[in-house]
Amino acid sequence: MRFLCVLFLVFAGSLRAQDHVEVDVELFLAVDVSRSMQPYELEIQRRGYAAALVSPEVQEAIAGGFLGRIAITYVEWAGAYDQRVIVPWTMLASPDDSAAVAGQITAHYADALRRTSISGALMHAADSIDTNGFDGLRRVIDVSGDGPNNMGRPVTLARDAALARGITINGLPLMTQDVGIMARWNIPDLDVYYTACVIGGTGAFVLPVTDWSEFEDAVRRKLVLEIAGRPTRLWRAQAQASAPYNCLIGEEIWERNRDIFALP
Repeated sequence: MRFLCVLFLVFAGSLRAQDHVEVDVELFLAVDVSRSMQPYELEIQRRGYAAALVSPEVQEAIAGGFLGRIAITYVEWAGAYDQRVIVPWTMLASPDDSAAVAGQITAHYADALRRTSISGALMHAADSIDTNGFDGLRRVIDVSGDGPNNMGRPVTLARDAALARGITINGLPLMTQDVGIMARWNIPDLDVYYTACVIGGTGAFVLPVTDWSEFEDAVRRKLVLEIAGRPTRLWRAQAQASAPYNCLIGEEIWERNRDIFALP
């Protein structure tokens, strides 16, 4: 009887494995929509990702993979429990597939949400990758953001938990210059913060954006690297991140400035 039970479990496990679709990479696009982002910036992000996905360079990278197909999801994030799925997990194997996803991304524009929890985005992404019905040769979280973690679990704990699952995390720090009240949430070395505290895994890299005019090109370059799995050179931030870094700086800034949220 025990033998039959074991045989049944093995058989059931093999059936579940067969239900999954094999792809070259499972790519979770985690896009910051915290309140520090202005409406025009949210629109630039969506249009930038949509344009990058249908670009010849990204299409060539998809077609040039071992299987010629990837799985992708586009999720906007802010606070620890604020993850907004814009495009559910979808397989891209042709230009038409990518065009359909680009249309979903730009179909509407929602408002920004409160707080910045990179850790919440990473935890949500890791769980989503584990349960998405795809088996990727590589599994990648692509996280963008304009500030450090200031809510939820410490970002390094969330990062390490994702890395333990065999997931690579890449970063797109948005280092555009905010003005007025939003500037108090900025840190001048966000690229170094991402390198020291957020990214990790095989081939992980940071690609900073210092002006919104660079955004579409940066996203296209990053998607090509992630889809093709090409080795990347060390970005300047990675070379600087060997020194100890305060990965709780965002939480400390929040504590200093939380009086703002008493305002109407």
